[in-house]
Amino acid sequence: MSLKLRLARAGTKKRPYYHVVVADARSPRDGRFIERIGTYDPKLVDKSARVKLVTERVQHWLSVGAQPTDRVARFFDAAGLLKREARNNPEKAVPGKKATERAEAKAKAAAAAAEAPAAE
Repeated sequence: MSLKLRLARAGTKKRPYYHVVVADARSPRDGRFIERIGTYDPKLVDKSARVKLVTERVQHWLSVGAQPTDRVARFFDAAGLLKREARNNPEKAVPGKKATERAEAKAKAAAAAAEAPAAE
């Protein structure tokens, strides 16, 4: 059984509140879980009080082999429980095919416009 440390949504409509839980990877997001090990309230103004974790239980589940999701790993990194490497996706900033075509057409039109007054 592969275990995940992830967020389970609670709260009402437009008032999110999350529980940090240990769950089987196959169980639904808000469904069955093994243990609740913390909370996350994104609506709090005080950023230091948004995340509350039971650190000894988090360390136990990490030692057993439970894998945190990316968002939960960020919380653990901020709390000093886990070292998370920064992610980098250089392909995300590359424009798509259509945008590249538009940029080339615009550059070609600018070059043609620059040549026309010079010919006169």
